[in-house]
Amino acid sequence: MDSFELTPEQKQTLFDAARRCVEIEQSAVGELLNSLDDDFQRCVEAMYRCTGRVVLTGIGKSALIGQKIAATLNSTGTPALFMHAADAIHGDLGMIRREDIVWCISKSGETEEIKVLIPLIRNFGCMLVGMVSNKASTLAQRADCVLHTPIPQEGDPNNLAPTASTTAQVAMGDAVAVALLALRGFSPQDFAQFHPGGSLGKQLYLRVSHIYPMHGRPLVTSGAGLREIIIEMTGNRLGMTAVADENGHLAGIITDGDLRRMLHRTEGIDLLRASDIMTVDPKTVEADALAVDAFRLMRENNITQVLVVENGAYAGVIHLHDLLREGIL
Repeated sequence: MDSFELTPEQKQTLFDAARRCVEIEQSAVGELLNSLDDDFQRCVEAMYRCTGRVVLTGIGKSALIGQKIAATLNSTGTPALFMHAADAIHGDLGMIRREDIVWCISKSGETEEIKVLIPLIRNFGCMLVGMVSNKASTLAQRADCVLHTPIPQEGDPNNLAPTASTTAQVAMGDAVAVALLALRGFSPQDFAQFHPGGSLGKQLYLRVSHIYPMHGRPLVTSGAGLREIIIEMTGNRLGMTAVADENGHLAGIITDGDLRRMLHRTEGIDLLRASDIMTVDPKTVEADALAVDAFRLMRENNITQVLVVENGAYAGVIHLHDLLREGIL
């Protein structure tokens, strides 16, 4: 691409248009506070009690918003699916069941495909929810309840491109999903059940016990000499080992940093014992703790490994590299 320089006038135009768009969309979302009314409550209550699915439908940009809302509902405990309004009248109506709720999205409420779809949905006996900007529209008048998304103007200079309207639709969809989430008492554990993949899912379900056994259980006694310490530290390739006292209880940890510092300040290294080198009261994490909690402990204490304890006894070690490999960060 050839390089070019915007004129000062072009730069001003660019930022003026962007700021105006953001301001209009911000105002559109703010207006939704007045739409959290009795109809909103009825819609949410109906979806909460629904024994079927919430079926989202729309045309054009509204169809894309419907797909997003369906995905958000599914991920927060409300079964949902998307049905394109144009495909619905050519066979996809077969996915609807009487116990479902059909949620139609249309800015104008007068989209031809939606108007054709309304009586067909009625034939199924489904509840019809309309998300619309115009309360006097066909969709609004024939819906059982209305999610009102008032849009005085779009964000583009020509007042044509779906911008503020789609922003408001997304925000209203999120409001419904979050209200349902709150009613269901949807917990982080529930969220993890539906998000097992990726770093988000792993932060919610992956536990220390799933990771630490891979490193074995590096350990020396407090009376161990330098040779034994080095062999144990290098054998596990972690640059560390735990230290146990004469009763077998966890007494400390020796890292390569501890070893290096001791060698710098000590001449008679042949007499060194693990108890002379170790850091006492090492940081530990329970085996059943979330792996992300182990990461927080490392970050807060500026360390790269944490000893794992299970039922009060030393069980192993978890390293920062383990968390990186699992995609926790």
